[in-house]
Amino acid sequence: MVKWIVLGVVLFALLVLFLAVRPLLRRLPGLQRAALTLQTRQAEVASLQDTAVDLQDRIEKLQEKLEVTQRRMAVIQARRGS
Repeated sequence: MVKWIVLGVVLFALLVLFLAVRPLLRRLPGLQRAALTLQTRQAEVASLQDTAVDLQDRIEKLQEKLEVTQRRMAVIQARRGS
């Protein structure tokens, strides 16, 4: 008799576990698609960050060239003014 009670409790626990996990298993394909989308977006962000760093380097170089050019213009204007 005790065997049947223990078996019934175990089977009931397994049934409750299955009913609790079933909605999660149904959502699994959607979660996998979302994870793939997030990985794709993460790769895009990394690529954009690399591009942003490259652009920032180019801007810094252009600013240096601009400063040199401005100094040269000041020298030329000073020569013409005197």
